[in-house]
Amino acid sequence: MPEAVQRAAWGQTRRQDTWWVEPLIAFIVFTSFIVYATYRAFAGGHYWVGNYLSPFFSPELWGASPHAFFGNVPSWLPAWLPYSPALLILPFPGGFRLTCYYYRGAYYKSHWADPPSCAVGEPRGSYRGENSFPLIVMNLHRYFLYAALIFLIFLSHDAWKSMWFLGNDGHEHFGVGIGTIILTANVVLLAGYTFGCHSLRHLTGGLFDVLSNKPLRKKAYECVSWCNKNHMRWAWFSLFGVVTSDVFINLLSRGIISDVRFI
Repeated sequence: MPEAVQRAAWGQTRRQDTWWVEPLIAFIVFTSFIVYATYRAFAGGHYWVGNYLSPFFSPELWGASPHAFFGNVPSWLPAWLPYSPALLILPFPGGFRLTCYYYRGAYYKSHWADPPSCAVGEPRGSYRGENSFPLIVMNLHRYFLYAALIFLIFLSHDAWKSMWFLGNDGHEHFGVGIGTIILTANVVLLAGYTFGCHSLRHLTGGLFDVLSNKPLRKKAYECVSWCNKNHMRWAWFSLFGVVTSDVFINLLSRGIISDVRFI
């Protein structure tokens, strides 16, 4: 009779490398992002300057800025209810990242230690999988993908607006400032992350056994696969891109820094 395999204790491993560095970095970065995004969502304010609008607050449905689609905050909202334009926006891109296949693999290790890393003991002896609450929510990833694709349209529009500055003659003129570069780069990074989504790859070509007789599907599948190869890099770079955009506009709105116009 073979001997029973003894389960490794939490953190126990024979690995000699610094396996804990990657999950530790993921824990610090991801936690910092959640704290910052939550603070900005509830604090609101200082999220726009002229033709610049923070991606945390876009699209702005109701608000005090000229970017709001429907004007000021509606009167039918209870006065006691704290309102910030970001509260209506962030749950969708936040849900997309939370349910992302790559991020799941990252924060399952860093935040839940399930397991902390390959061949490292974890703090629980059973596996519940993603077929029961709360992890069954992860199956909504495809639907969050649809929302993320729509958000890319609004953010692309914001990047376009960031290229048009109001002149002294009262008309808008084409220009490029630091904010223009940051907001445009943010859209590119988010597009690379979104278009490399595993669910989108399945939707474009994963439903078929043969793609050679479907040239448009095949081309779309190849494009998504190209982005998917570096999905991890797109995921983290786009995260920093969103934060950088918001921090820049926040500081610019407060008068702490100044924008520089190149054109």
